[in-house]
Amino acid sequence: MGPFGLLAELTYRCPLACAYCSNPLNLAGYSDELATGEWRRVLVEASELGVLQCHFSGGEPLLRRDLVEIVAAAHDLGLYTNLVTSALGLSRSRAGELRAAGLDHVQVSIQADEPGMSDRIAGIPSFRRKIEAMGVVKELGWPLTVNVVLHRHNIDRVADVLGLAEEVGADRVELANTQYYGWAWRNRDALLPSRAQLEAAEVVVRAARERLRDRMDVIYVISDYYSRYPKPCMGGWASRQLTVTPNGDVLPCPAAHSLPLPRASVRADPLARIWAESPVMTAFRGTDWMPDPCGGCDRRELDFGGCRCQAFLLTGDAARTDPVCHLSPDHHLVAEAVRAANAGPPADDLPLTPRPHRVSRRTPTAVPPRR
Repeated sequence: MGPFGLLAELTYRCPLACAYCSNPLNLAGYSDELATGEWRRVLVEASELGVLQCHFSGGEPLLRRDLVEIVAAAHDLGLYTNLVTSALGLSRSRAGELRAAGLDHVQVSIQADEPGMSDRIAGIPSFRRKIEAMGVVKELGWPLTVNVVLHRHNIDRVADVLGLAEEVGADRVELANTQYYGWAWRNRDALLPSRAQLEAAEVVVRAARERLRDRMDVIYVISDYYSRYPKPCMGGWASRQLTVTPNGDVLPCPAAHSLPLPRASVRADPLARIWAESPVMTAFRGTDWMPDPCGGCDRRELDFGGCRCQAFLLTGDAARTDPVCHLSPDHHLVAEAVRAANAGPPADDLPLTPRPHRVSRRTPTAVPPRR
């Protein structure tokens, strides 16, 4: 079976400096971005593979001067298109061009419900521009998703975040507890909330879901460090979705750049061959690879052993049972992090290492030959 979703990470350049960013630490390694024509070919191959949805992300995809052209190519192939953006650069004229190109949906991130905290977490003044851009999204008739990454510094304001989502007319709000990859992994000790914070937030979210059930979808992504069982990462390794990074690497999930697996690139092979045959896609597909306790567990086809990237970051071995699972022999690694978070100082006393700003680069237009 082929994938139904493609995450097209057009660039890792971004005007923000969010300390929870899951992009790679080695941003310079992805500066040789796919050209317009290469992205067109990737979209054709993805459509032929069975992809139905294309999510344009980054970094900040609006930094690609050819974004309108790429969106139009996806629309012409019949793909449902979603722009995942900070909204910085989403001017009224640019939004109109994207609407005319066939963009179907816009997902705007915001860091908190008020300017001071939001701008501090984002690393630059951005709150007001984000709110203005959300207004443009609604004026042009797009469905609007508001995305907020939750962590120790902002989770206590989840009720106010939901109020902001209502105020801007969001059709959907995604409250996503931080997943610890990339810069978020580096900042984990300062980002991981306490159990009391999580429990208070969950009460607020449950009440909001009931109150808003006819007006707005409220999605809550849990903090899996506090779960008994791990998340079923991406619905199983390389089973439903794939990611293409700015330089053409193909991954089963956005965080898999951290794993010591052979590289697969659309500059070297067709997408269908990569999906079916490349080691990065086949390494953990299915259940045959699983060690105990996963191999004999009744949940092995529910959570698929958990997250391979998380297992690697925590243990150094991508084939280990995800230490989030209480049955994992490495669960103490997660339990220790949780204990520290619950005994730690207030959020304001925990410094964050920001992701570097990186915005300037000339977008390539020539299409290099396939090697």
